[in-house]
Amino acid sequence: MLAAGAVVAIAALVVLFVKREHFFNNEPKFNLADYPVRGIDVSNHNGTIDWKQVADADYQFAYVKASEGKSHRDPAFKRNVRSAQQAGLLVGAYHFFRKNREGRDQAQNLLNAVEGLKLDLPLVVDIEDWDNDNWQNDKQVQQRFRDMVRTLRQAGRRVMIYTNGDGYDKYYKPNFPDADLWLCSFRSPDKLRHSHGHRMQQYSHWGEVPGVKDDVDLNVFMGTQREWETWVEAIKEKS
Repeated sequence: MLAAGAVVAIAALVVLFVKREHFFNNEPKFNLADYPVRGIDVSNHNGTIDWKQVADADYQFAYVKASEGKSHRDPAFKRNVRSAQQAGLLVGAYHFFRKNREGRDQAQNLLNAVEGLKLDLPLVVDIEDWDNDNWQNDKQVQQRFRDMVRTLRQAGRRVMIYTNGDGYDKYYKPNFPDADLWLCSFRSPDKLRHSHGHRMQQYSHWGEVPGVKDDVDLNVFMGTQREWETWVEAIKEKS
């Protein structure tokens, strides 16, 4: 008979396999000719990245985790930003929104994290319910979210919202439908509801990219190379 620890370990492996297969089987078959601008998003959990290899594999942008909640800072943030920019990628910073922390405090945490850095892309607020203090009052969370985005805008920052399908209906659409949208969805983009602000789509959590040791999130810009260049230029003009 297997020891209890072995049974738990086997069960964990089965769950991981099923979860991974679920994501693989739901990934869209992207035609990179239609979505030529590709990028990744990373945090300290991705370890040390060889950004030159990432750039050589034709990835054009990267979003790097900067902060989370009221006070957490990603320890690899500045290293990733500088190394990615030196390799020729355009770089942005994202903040994981904690529903149990005040929005203004979270905005200040992000602003402090990016101080002194010249970023190429809008600041991103990542808001989702998964593993995120789900006992919080929804109205209070909505207000905290609005406070964070408004505080960033008042500081002169352009803001993009990252969320999934549920978050689109719950957080993005009723609060900031004018903001740029970065949507996590494993469906093909042409099957999604259209939004004028839908700029990016994260379509995989299991990407294999040269220069990154383990699985990494994969993204595309929702447009042509020319539309990408126009969008980036507009961001520079407003910054």
